[in-house]
Amino acid sequence: MKVLIIEDEKAMAAEMLAYLEKAYCCDLAYTARQGLEKMDENQYDFILLDLGLPDKDGLLLLQEARKNCPEASYIILTARGQLEDRIRGLQMGADDYLPKPFSLPELLARMQAISRRKFGLTDSKIALGDFDIDLHQRSVFFENQEISLSRREFDLLSYMLLHKNRPLTRMQLSEHIWGNFSDDDYDSNYIDVHIKNIRKKLSAFASVEWLQTLRHVGYKIKL
Repeated sequence: MKVLIIEDEKAMAAEMLAYLEKAYCCDLAYTARQGLEKMDENQYDFILLDLGLPDKDGLLLLQEARKNCPEASYIILTARGQLEDRIRGLQMGADDYLPKPFSLPELLARMQAISRRKFGLTDSKIALGDFDIDLHQRSVFFENQEISLSRREFDLLSYMLLHKNRPLTRMQLSEHIWGNFSDDDYDSNYIDVHIKNIRKKLSAFASVEWLQTLRHVGYKIKL
């Protein structure tokens, strides 16, 4: 999944980036203007938004951001403690509110909880054919035996699983897993190679017929 962090405190922003990029593809903006520019270039699954930005009130940015990225989930991060700010942010479409200072594991846990609700999951473990996927632990098991996938392979598999039964183009997969690609830089072989590796690793244990190739389009997990 793709995350945009909009935070003007550079030390905090760096800590968030270092922690979250272990699980997500992350972009960083220090001002509202930079954040809006990023949103013009990319679609995000999560936008983490500080209210105390130097060039625009964060609540006004939230209102504008929801027009640019309506599918994103929003978490407000701020030192403001007023109840009115929290209520207004939630009324304007934020999915959660986390006051500073906060722990990074709690932030990640809240993001994972929002994802579960968004995709209708009751917990982090999902059955995929004969395999069990744990989204929180980022692991794949076959009959209690863990199968080693690279970070990008797991990112790709989990993203497709969350969007099961939906055709996904190679460009869509590249943008959400690796970030934005310009037309000159884009190479669909990135996706094809990783799909081939996933098939090879998993098919050594059981059938992966649910992982379908859509000719001239991309891929789909059909369940």
